[in-house]
Amino acid sequence: MLAKSGIDFNEVQLVLDTPEFYQRLESVTPTLKVPTLVDDSTVVWDSLAICEYINDAYSLGKYWPTNTAQRAKARAIACEMHSGFNGVRNEMPMNIRAKRCVVLSEQVKQDIARIEQIWSEQYNEYAAQGGWLFGQWSIADAMFAPVVLRFKTYGITVNSAATNYMEQVLNCPVLQRWVEEALMETDIVAIDEAGEERE
Repeated sequence: MLAKSGIDFNEVQLVLDTPEFYQRLESVTPTLKVPTLVDDSTVVWDSLAICEYINDAYSLGKYWPTNTAQRAKARAIACEMHSGFNGVRNEMPMNIRAKRCVVLSEQVKQDIARIEQIWSEQYNEYAAQGGWLFGQWSIADAMFAPVVLRFKTYGITVNSAATNYMEQVLNCPVLQRWVEEALMETDIVAIDEAGEERE
């Protein structure tokens, strides 16, 4: 969200689940979790809340659709991703550097079907207006970017419209820089090494 907005920021990278990780966050955020945004005296420790803060404080609200009905739907979709899809979250952990194969539970299959529905419906409606979920890039797209990367990691196949949306996300220069930086990391988080390697 910060990079997409063109805002100057400093990123502090921490090795997850280490004593140093928790010690560093102790004086920053009450949740001891990342991401956490620190902007002078303002601290925001939730990913969707961070997006909202950046949108309000620095982007004149432009990262939600201007139409009231579209904006409400965009928020609903973003919140659905933010608070749901626990099967995908738990069984397909974020692992940009890997190509993995997992056995899909019924919960994961249901999550995938719903995500495919969202992406394909929105892409079919807004492809001609920019190819993002609501035509122009929005917070809804920011929230689904990690899901796109998960689907790539685990080789999840979706219908053509949803695939077109995934390609839109994967071709975003900001996301590509994110992936390039991830590929340079060497830390391994054991819990994120789900399933087996795939070719």
